[in-house]
Amino acid sequence: MTNPISHWSRENQERAAALLATYPDKRSALMPLLYVASREHEFVSEEAMVEVAGLVGITAAQVQSVASFYTMYKRQPVGDYLISVCTSITCHLLGGDAVLESVEEAAGASRGSTSEDGQFSVERAECIGACGGAPAVQVNYELIEGVSPDKAAALIQWLGDTAPTVVLTDEMQQLFGGQRSFEWGPTETEGATAPVPAFGPYGSSEAGR
Repeated sequence: MTNPISHWSRENQERAAALLATYPDKRSALMPLLYVASREHEFVSEEAMVEVAGLVGITAAQVQSVASFYTMYKRQPVGDYLISVCTSITCHLLGGDAVLESVEEAAGASRGSTSEDGQFSVERAECIGACGGAPAVQVNYELIEGVSPDKAAALIQWLGDTAPTVVLTDEMQQLFGGQRSFEWGPTETEGATAPVPAFGPYGSSEAGR
């Protein structure tokens, strides 16, 4: 049987094999495999969905039904830094829309689009579970709480100037955050390396500087 991911990088082939070995029913590996496919293709492309379907033994249409349901699977190319601004009720009441406008202006990209230089994609996010630290922002799914419009603009400037290969939630919180939902636990030493949730099995997490 032809290997549907034989053209993937060796690292991503190994990640896919390890994920498949984790589950008694290989269809259960569908969602994590979509993240690995995102790392390979930079988003969940039509080609990626066909490849993942071949790995787990279902149709590409079934894969698409999952990929199109969850917003964290991006089906269009995104920038180096995905900026998600929460505008659900608590964040909205505490200035989330103003934060979003500040991000759009600083990034040179409106919500749902990517800047011309490919650095930033901006999106309006539903509740991200940080109501006590509203308004909340994520960079490649790394959280910052209590963000003001001015701090949001400074965050985008910092990302553009320093171009960190790893974004760390604790570092960004210290530099650009404010009120937290609660006292966080131990400092996180690993962060996100791509606009994909930061997990070792996906190849999207790494120790920061």
